Amino acid sequence: MLKLHLQEQWYINMIKTARKLLETIEELKKSEVKNLVNKRIREFKENKKKSNIEIFKELCFCILTANFNAERSIKIQEEIGNGFLTLSKSILAEKLRKLGHRYPETRAKYIVEARRHVDTLKDIINSFNDEQELREWLVKNIKGIGYKEASHFLRNIGYTNLAILDFHIINVLAKHGLIKKPKTLTKRKYLEIEGILKVISKRLKLNLAELDLYLWYLETGKILK
Repeated sequence: MLKLHLQEQWYINMIKTARKLLETIEELKKSEVKNLVNKRIREFKENKKKSNIEIFKELCFCILTANFNAERSIKIQEEIGNGFLTLSKSILAEKLRKLGHRYPETRAKYIVEARRHVDTLKDIINSFNDEQELREWLVKNIKGIGYKEASHFLRNIGYTNLAILDFHIINVLAKHGLIKKPKTLTKRKYLEIEGILKVISKRLKLNLAELDLYLWYLETGKILK
């Protein structure tokens, strides 16, 4: 009974703290931003229908984004294209270096190692009925993929109920007093913050994929993938 009361009090306090953020997003939902968010979500859902190769290239993009800029990762993905599947590790690393990636050697290594899953990637994804379990599989089986990158990848191929906790999202939540910036994002801390976002998304009648795009827009003025 006491635990239930504490949970209810936490929920009430959290919603009070989030009031300004909730109001801001409600205003964005009445603006052109809503159309941009909906368009991007439709694109993500279409991505799930694509080939193993295209889905693998999206996985490579998410490997690139770890501790690196998303916009620059998009440009690198466009430049390299099918090279993610064909280039040797050394040539891929050199291309990443020339294109300005912060960690060319390690990212090339992770991408080349991930190629063993190219032909079965869609079958693996479709074998899971639970998004959380699928995320766990990605984290455990794809080097260079943590909870943030796995959530990002799955959002980009149409999954909607996982939070992408990059520094932009962390900044927004910290600015509104909902969290203290963590020094490191352990699994426990990741899931704890994801739980806060789930409450906010439910309150706003959005899924986590939609909420992420609104929060990203608040911090950057852009809606990327």
